[in-house]
Amino acid sequence: MSVISAPQDFLLDDLYLDLRSVLGRSLYLKCEGFNFAGSVKLKAAAAMVADAERRGVLTPDSVIVESSSGNLGVALSMIAANKGYRFLCVTDTRCNLATRRLMEAVGAEVHIVTEPDPEEGFLGARLDYVRKVCASDERYLWLNQYANPYSWIAHHRTTAPSIAEHFPELDVLFVGAGTTGTLMGCARYFKESGRPVTVVAVDSVGSVNFGGPPGPRMIPGLGSGVRSQLLDPSFVDDVVHVPEVESVRALHRLAAGGFLLGGSTGTVVAGALSWLAANRPDGTATAVGISPDLGERYLDSVYQSNWVRDIYGAHALDLDPVGSA
Repeated sequence: MSVISAPQDFLLDDLYLDLRSVLGRSLYLKCEGFNFAGSVKLKAAAAMVADAERRGVLTPDSVIVESSSGNLGVALSMIAANKGYRFLCVTDTRCNLATRRLMEAVGAEVHIVTEPDPEEGFLGARLDYVRKVCASDERYLWLNQYANPYSWIAHHRTTAPSIAEHFPELDVLFVGAGTTGTLMGCARYFKESGRPVTVVAVDSVGSVNFGGPPGPRMIPGLGSGVRSQLLDPSFVDDVVHVPEVESVRALHRLAAGGFLLGGSTGTVVAGALSWLAANRPDGTATAVGISPDLGERYLDSVYQSNWVRDIYGAHALDLDPVGSA
């Protein structure tokens, strides 16, 4: 029995989904959606807040401010409410309505950026707004998940060791690249361990994290219009860029097997299937991907057929055969 007094005290760190029966290929997903914030971002949020408290920069008068496409905002909203801090989340129009309402339900203020920066997209516009807010009032404290080392240290201490413990014969690890906190924490851990694990970053087409050309992206989470300051490509063995329509198709294949998972998970799964087909076609590799969240917050977008067809075209839901990418 677990008894807790704060939402950040509960992290289910040992649940893995075996997707062989759904996908026709061996792939395990580390499921990070069963905590009170509903996503992997609770780890980074808790670590960044704890560090700010230790250093004395987060005080009872502080107002935490952060740019987020959704999941980190929910995690910080819950922690702030539990600890008695005010919190301002700066997001944009791609943030799911359910996610916004979750943040507001626990007392957060949500500011929605409606116009992207001409060169750096919505993220650039969000970061610009955060900087202006912080310059206007010294009470605002920006944790800055895009540069804060505790964004990756959290996963170096928890996520990666869990995977290493449960999969001693791990061959390939697939990690989505957004702010790259999860990616860098896991990649650093396995490189430092000396284990022969291939770490593959999964990014969205249109993201600039690994030098690709910027482009429109509609699914919040993975990808970035501004290269993350946390990213050190030397720790990453390979990169897969996934078109969003393939992310959606992967999600619908998973849903047909009873697994309702979040938008970033579709990208990770689609990227993993594509990489494994090209690099481990014999199907013998022990492969793990990280699933950041569950699918309930995406019911009005990637799981809504009209939304999908409006964004990606009439044939977007013409699914490939199971096991293909």
